[in-house]
Amino acid sequence: MTSSSEVYIEGTSDDPVVRARAAVRDAHDRLRAGLATAVRGTPQDGGQRGPVEFCTGELRRHLAATEQTLYAAASGAAGTRLLVRALRTTAGALDRRIDGLAGDGDAASVAAGARAVEAILDVHLTTEETVLLPALADLPGADLPGLVADLTTLLEGGRLETPSVVDVREIPHGQRHPRIFARYARLAPGEGFVLVNNHDPKPLRREFEATHPGTHTWDYVESGPDVWRVRIGRAAAEG
Repeated sequence: MTSSSEVYIEGTSDDPVVRARAAVRDAHDRLRAGLATAVRGTPQDGGQRGPVEFCTGELRRHLAATEQTLYAAASGAAGTRLLVRALRTTAGALDRRIDGLAGDGDAASVAAGARAVEAILDVHLTTEETVLLPALADLPGADLPGLVADLTTLLEGGRLETPSVVDVREIPHGQRHPRIFARYARLAPGEGFVLVNNHDPKPLRREFEATHPGTHTWDYVESGPDVWRVRIGRAAAEG
């Protein structure tokens, strides 16, 4: 998280938002370079991983980490919801390509599939850099430096905090929802957390219904007049 006492000039290299965007671009550049090397090399060259191993490992970890952090925070807001849906669609296409890549049996098919992944990924990452990151920087309640710090934690193999209670009463109205959606993204099926609010969070419920239709649970634990507590959960997987 960025210290509130940190002094900087907005838009300069000292600006935490500028640094956060640069950190994401650096991560993207490493991902592009790693995939390019895997596609054009061979697993025997210097121990370099092949495209199947790279895509099923590092690339999938990156996609999952971005989903839990950047996408989650932007998924509920009306101004960024459609953007996140589009990015999730592209991420899903990448995932299916990776599945196909892992099932290819000959070198020529693997090479062709890997080049297709490379092309889709480049457009996907460019959209994140040029559209999603500026939108998150302007989204009330979305702490882009904090989100990128969480992204970095996941990419480095760490774990994010999963508080069982999210109390937003001290957070200004209009800045609460990104934090709540980010917490929801960390839930496994069947898990939940308790939201504590100073009003009935009906607008938030509408955003959840629009963003996660049929996949979340919403149960009032306490209903005013001064405090509302709602248990928000990820629906358990069937079967």
